[in-house]
Amino acid sequence: MTDLLNLSAVELIAEYRAGTLSPVEVTDAVLARIDALEPTLHALYAYDPTAARAEAKASEARWHAGAPIGVIDGVPLTLKENIATRGIPVPLGTAATELVPALADAPAAARVHEAGAVLLAKTTMPDYGMLTSGLSSFHKASRNPWDTARTPGGSSAGAAAAAAAGYGPLHVGTDIGGSIRLPGGWCGLVAHKPSFGRVPVDPPFLGRCAGPLTRTAADAALLMSVLAQPDARDHLSLPPAEIPWRELDIDLRGVRVGVQLDAGVCLDVELEIAAAVAEAARLFEAAGATVEPVEPFLRREMLDGLNRFWQTRAWADMSRLPVDRRERVLPYIAEWAAGGASLNGVDVYTGFAQMDVMSVAALRATEPFDFVLSPVCPVSAPPAEWASPTNDPRQPFEHIAFTVPYNMSGQPAVSVNCGYTGEDQPIGLQIAGRRFDDLGVLRMAAAFERLRPAQRDWPIA
Repeated sequence: MTDLLNLSAVELIAEYRAGTLSPVEVTDAVLARIDALEPTLHALYAYDPTAARAEAKASEARWHAGAPIGVIDGVPLTLKENIATRGIPVPLGTAATELVPALADAPAAARVHEAGAVLLAKTTMPDYGMLTSGLSSFHKASRNPWDTARTPGGSSAGAAAAAAAGYGPLHVGTDIGGSIRLPGGWCGLVAHKPSFGRVPVDPPFLGRCAGPLTRTAADAALLMSVLAQPDARDHLSLPPAEIPWRELDIDLRGVRVGVQLDAGVCLDVELEIAAAVAEAARLFEAAGATVEPVEPFLRREMLDGLNRFWQTRAWADMSRLPVDRRERVLPYIAEWAAGGASLNGVDVYTGFAQMDVMSVAALRATEPFDFVLSPVCPVSAPPAEWASPTNDPRQPFEHIAFTVPYNMSGQPAVSVNCGYTGEDQPIGLQIAGRRFDDLGVLRMAAAFERLRPAQRDWPIA
């Protein structure tokens, strides 16, 4: 069964087409893995094995008839809890939310249903998605399969834990400051934050993206071919585009690669992480790429301004809650958001304006390069009980300095594993690309999968 659970979505589809595997037997194997590990990992919300088996049975019938309805028909998949699915409440990771069933599928949910995926469950997240952690006032704290004493990261916490643990090959998360890439890095995954607007979301918001967390670049590209379909509910989405998602070959000769090991403002990069990223750059250079350093471009006022704006946004939402519900918010988040209560209009506007300043700085610093390499996070995964790597609401964003600029600039960025620490924890390499070049960063991730040394076996918690 372990071999079956390690098959990629691309491999599963080939097996279904050949008639050598059935979506039913694959789904049964995944459900058995979930039942064995979920009491430890706490990765799932609204887990429904009965519905999953019914969807797998329907997919099996379609494959037997030679009439699959999409490129991921019969592939087990999860969706992050904040991606609405009809009939299931959306708690947003917090006990403060009223549990009202969603009236309709959000765009990502609609696309994967249309493509025939087998939805196993939703995946857990922290309160309002504002932590690089699986700590939540609503869900039990999710844990990292590589070391269950540690967090998987966040806010796509359950999605990353599920992917690393073998709960099926395809998982969809969301990202507004690093929430796909950060847990992807700490769980050894390929985790793609698309160009802003490439994958429609509802409700849309500046910087917010939905994208895949998978074990391979090919699976991430396959899932992107489904997610990047148009949806009129997102007025900020990009025009529909014909992108050859499955064509992942790239000639690295002459590709201009920048390497950034200092974000300018953040926690110090751990030596093992810096060394792993530098080695990744060396492998690209040996394959023909030209490699040059990228100077730091993030400034304290950018990160602090973003913090002020996000604090105020969170406080605006929380202040409208009845007192009894507000008191249920995770204390760390409540303390952080309360800082927005005393800010005046000028404070909030100047904070909001820093989003554009950050965007311009990122675009100008990366313009000479086709791709930029960096750590995903400067540090390895902290304890599962911590809200963030600092565990301090007064320093909430010191760990997102490499990831958040690309949310503001709209550039695509992918995390891919580039090594392991002395404590056997995965190290995430971030590959950022030019605006709209999602295919390019996935091609670079696929190339790096071929260049890097053999990877360790996936963990079984």
